[in-house]
Amino acid sequence: MVKPSTIYFEGGLLGMSDGTLESTSALDSAALDLLFRDARTVAEFTDQPVTDEQLRDIYELTKMGPTAMNIQPLRITWVRSPEARGRLAAHMAEGNKAKTEAAPLTAVLSFDRSWHRHFATVFPPAPAQGAVFAANAELSAMMGNNNAHLQAGYFLLAVRAVGLSAGPMGGFDAAGLDADLHAGLDRQSFLVVNIGVPAATEPRHPRLPRLDYATAVTEL
Repeated sequence: MVKPSTIYFEGGLLGMSDGTLESTSALDSAALDLLFRDARTVAEFTDQPVTDEQLRDIYELTKMGPTAMNIQPLRITWVRSPEARGRLAAHMAEGNKAKTEAAPLTAVLSFDRSWHRHFATVFPPAPAQGAVFAANAELSAMMGNNNAHLQAGYFLLAVRAVGLSAGPMGGFDAAGLDADLHAGLDRQSFLVVNIGVPAATEPRHPRLPRLDYATAVTEL
């Protein structure tokens, strides 16, 4: 267990803090570990199934993240059956096929290119504004893509919050996947995420280094 006066980074304790994180966070140390510090990308899972309740809880948490004008363009396709998993694997890069076929559950994250159809529901202060986006395909696609990627971050945290681990992947044929699994749906896929209980109790390798504050942050 990491002491409250230390910050855990990939590869070990790379630096000491003055305890600011624990003193300023609204979460306790265990929650910070679960969501951020101890959480790892996972490639191999047990065969323990992901429950329907967990799926709903993941979405209920994900949807609470903010998006521009509350548009919520993210769409989730749960891939669970052997038949659907085989179809999905056919569109994955070679290095991602086996782990996708072996995971107990996979989520395909996409954005709804016609998200503006729901504008009156999600943004009742100005319901007619949806027509502006419907008439501007380039702006609509940019808004959908950017905000769905934002929601994907909430999605990964939601997976961790229900006690599961995630293995997000970008190596796949998005156009082929959408033509197959999303036929008839106006969706554009951008991320595939394997989900479940990790097969190993310890990570396969040390966490890779993270950039320090001074490198990544600019203050004006």
